[in-house]
Amino acid sequence: MNIPWELIDLFPIWLSVKVAFLSAGVVALLALPLARIMEKYKFRGQDILEAMVMLPLVLPPSVVGYALLMLIGRNGLLGDFLHRIGLSLVFTWWAVVIAASVVAFPLMYQSARGAFASVNPDYEKAARTLGAGELTVFFRVTLPLAWPGLLSGLVLSFARAMGEFGATLMVAGNIPGRTQTIPLAIYFAVESGDKLTANTLVAIISIFCFLLILWVNRWKNKYKQY
Repeated sequence: MNIPWELIDLFPIWLSVKVAFLSAGVVALLALPLARIMEKYKFRGQDILEAMVMLPLVLPPSVVGYALLMLIGRNGLLGDFLHRIGLSLVFTWWAVVIAASVVAFPLMYQSARGAFASVNPDYEKAARTLGAGELTVFFRVTLPLAWPGLLSGLVLSFARAMGEFGATLMVAGNIPGRTQTIPLAIYFAVESGDKLTANTLVAIISIFCFLLILWVNRWKNKYKQY
């Protein structure tokens, strides 16, 4: 079947991919050090902190979106300050990135902590015995050994960010050409009876995520052979 691409708005595809890459990067930068600290050290209130970190994974997306509105909305705790200096995040594509990052963060954190826990501490001790500092041990020993698990978490975070719907709708709305991602475009295409757009976007995001997961699985299988 020939798809009339001139009738399909490609902006949601571009925005979803861009947001997913940015969100995955932000989540990795924040989740990796936190997961490392939580795995390596034990401290008071650790279980409470971890419960807070994992909360977006179990809460309904609309609840997460409402919480973000209370934070970055015009009258929110952070939003009021931003408004005073002439910045606004809600109903912009940056709000899409924030929503996607928040809901994807627990997946990256959970995968990273599991990956760090799987590293044999004897290898790290051996490196320290040979005079390596903590940063050297982390980047030369811990990170390479934990890499398969970290990559899986990164891919899961990327896919979750690309598929985010509820929280995005709450903080960014559905503005064509501005904040409309693939999930939003699919939903409103179905609502308006535009089956061509809905079917095309469903096929694109499904195939893309399938190929991404397939590539990661094959890469991990090859990695185990070495």
